[in-house]
Amino acid sequence: MKLRGVGPLAVMGVWLSVPAAALTVCADPDYLPYSNRAGEGFENKIASAVAKALGEPLEYTWASHRGHGGFSQFLSSTLDAKKCDVVMSIPYGSREELTTRPYYISSYVFVFPKSKKYDITSMDSPALKPLKVGFERDTPAEDALKMRSFIPGTPPGKVVAFDVSDEGGESPAVMLTALKEGKIDVLITWQPAIGAFLRTYPDLEVVPVPNTRSRGAPEQYSFPMSMGVREGNDALKKRLDDVIEKHQAELTSILTENGVLVNK
Repeated sequence: MKLRGVGPLAVMGVWLSVPAAALTVCADPDYLPYSNRAGEGFENKIASAVAKALGEPLEYTWASHRGHGGFSQFLSSTLDAKKCDVVMSIPYGSREELTTRPYYISSYVFVFPKSKKYDITSMDSPALKPLKVGFERDTPAEDALKMRSFIPGTPPGKVVAFDVSDEGGESPAVMLTALKEGKIDVLITWQPAIGAFLRTYPDLEVVPVPNTRSRGAPEQYSFPMSMGVREGNDALKKRLDDVIEKHQAELTSILTENGVLVNK
């Protein structure tokens, strides 16, 4: 029988100490700033804080987010296959897993050199039109650019797509390098993917992309992020919800110290 928590157990009249069951976390072994085997990512640090609050040791099941099938396949082969208990970052209300209450909200951002002083405040800002735009594939940013005809029929070199979350295995930092080297004029990306690297780029402006409507349809660029557990594991979800509620200030501090933009 799997027992959670440390406590005495009587066996044939002898009291034994029962070790705490581990909190097992599914994570990528080499995908900073999210996670790595050395525990340097912000998801590693959140997982450590949660395990400590639960009074349980932390163990990992390592698997790449960026293999064939992407994040959905990662969830299927790890969490759904019962190789671990929880993943640290998953959009709240995901249809793929049971999600906890959100522990942070962040957003997509425009990133460009401060010296350019571009007047970019939304996807519909006229200042975007003449610029070479970099974005991540299969994200709301790509969808937004397609809706505004940036991609279909655009001249060669007008947009640059990055595959850092796909099978290429590149660090998200390559997007900032491309911006610094002038290969793109403005980058649109999920802020937590680059937040830890922005400290070395103090000359870059970072502007959150606001939620908006296009052709009457809502466009979402700010997302509440949760921890994910398997469907049916309501007991663990409740325990994690309690940790998030009681330790929200600590979790927020970990995120901000690691460069993650946390929306109010």
